[in-house]
Amino acid sequence: MTKLMGIAGLFFVLLAASASGANLSAGKMLVLKGNGRGAAACETCHGLDGSGNTAAGYPRLAGINSEYLAKQLHDFQQGTRNDSVMQPIAKTLSDAEVTNVAAYFAAQRPVTSPVIGDEALAARGARLALSGLWDKDIPACVSCHGPAGRGVGAHFPALAGQHASYIAMQIDAWRKGTRANDPQALMKGVATRMPEDDIAAVSAYFASLAPVK
Repeated sequence: MTKLMGIAGLFFVLLAASASGANLSAGKMLVLKGNGRGAAACETCHGLDGSGNTAAGYPRLAGINSEYLAKQLHDFQQGTRNDSVMQPIAKTLSDAEVTNVAAYFAAQRPVTSPVIGDEALAARGARLALSGLWDKDIPACVSCHGPAGRGVGAHFPALAGQHASYIAMQIDAWRKGTRANDPQALMKGVATRMPEDDIAAVSAYFASLAPVK
């Protein structure tokens, strides 16, 4: 049954890619070789399978919604999201290349394993992620990012199985104002009310979940 569900999930990803006009083969070539116009091979940082690199701070991209990935690349191009590595790469990509590479990574099955570290910290993070901290005006993370942190549409990425260090780094970026490409400044408002121990807790919790396949 699990295998059949996995096959069905891949079928719908491929169907969505077809509907969007994406070319997965072209996306894979970009991941493998770059585009020869300044975009390095994506696998250098994110891996061919999109697993990322937690030690270097590169996020997992496998299985992330293609609309979200495409939006981030466009935001890098337009300067509404800042990153010294990604901005110059994104600016060399055509619209078709953005669509293709986003669809390619979305079609990959996450292979990273959940990271079970400090169980008490993750348990605290679970309470914040699932119920929020209303005394601090912090809503439950899943109210935007979906059940089990599976992600919702172009604005709320999957968090389940993402590297804890990357989640924490992005929350801190919103808190400090160095990232500001969220709708209606939702994440900025939440992040500014989160102390570092809450950020560490919720990051540990989502990293402890299996990636949605």
